[in-house]
Amino acid sequence: MASNAGKRPKVFVTRKDVPQNAIDLLKSSCEITQYDGVGAVPRAVLKERVAEVDGLFCLLTDKIDGDLLDVAKKLKVIGTMSVGYDHIDVKECQKRGVLLGNTPDVLTEATAELTVALLLCTARRLTEAADEVRNGGWGTWNPLWMCGKSLQGSTIGILGLGRIGLSVAKKLLPFEPAKLIYYNRSEQDAAATVNAEYVSMDKLLSESDFLIITCALTTETRQLFNKKTFAQMKNDAILINTSRGPIVCMDDLFEALSTGQIGAAGLDVTDPEPLPTDHRLLTLKNCVVLPHIGSATVATRMRMASLAAENILAGLSGQPLPASIY
Repeated sequence: MASNAGKRPKVFVTRKDVPQNAIDLLKSSCEITQYDGVGAVPRAVLKERVAEVDGLFCLLTDKIDGDLLDVAKKLKVIGTMSVGYDHIDVKECQKRGVLLGNTPDVLTEATAELTVALLLCTARRLTEAADEVRNGGWGTWNPLWMCGKSLQGSTIGILGLGRIGLSVAKKLLPFEPAKLIYYNRSEQDAAATVNAEYVSMDKLLSESDFLIITCALTTETRQLFNKKTFAQMKNDAILINTSRGPIVCMDDLFEALSTGQIGAAGLDVTDPEPLPTDHRLLTLKNCVVLPHIGSATVATRMRMASLAAENILAGLSGQPLPASIY
């Protein structure tokens, strides 16, 4: 453990490789204790350290539940360096009066950029083609070799036309799709800015040439993509998920891809994470898997870290959190 001595509010940071700008910000007003091991903080260490602090700087890999909060008697505020907070039991935090902040908006553009990149990579078979160059598969020119699927003239479906979904839609318009369709629990006024049509979930599944998942993980969306929903999709449809891994059933996706029920998939999120190296999906040429790098630009990660720190400092000083979850 690394610490900054002083009789000020105590904050525990659950990773050693958090951007330094956030650490410096916290150190300006707080006594910092930081996990200095490799990877995610072990549960036992987290429980030990959280018992002594007023604030907690956490990541998606840290499960914050009632069991942990039971020992966190002094805890006043949690800042998670993420937009999503399905790793945190919000009701348990509210019950105990613990403030909770996340980092919305900050990573919208970076994640939207990655979503478009992953869609193009999957549709045009870029990783498969690059592998052919390396393994000697690049021979004489063949008219149909490495042919992919074009966005021009296609129907692009978006599940979850929120901040990220809308940004993705705007970035895809120059590719001249024939139609943009989306499904949310309700129609979105912002859809008019990209001329997107509100449709039912069934229509989204059956009409999309490319189906992009940018919705939140909820009890309703968990395992939403399974045998039943894959059966409703086009045989050459391409599924892109940059939201949360558990929205897609990994085993059912493997079956859909390996049997030709759908055409291809591009995943920046999986279930579990990291995906085991012997997972069946990694044997498929029509499945591109990235290691959850949607927000992985230097500027975005630094801003995420500083906003998480700002949430903590605000909570400790009795001020409104810049980005409060409730």
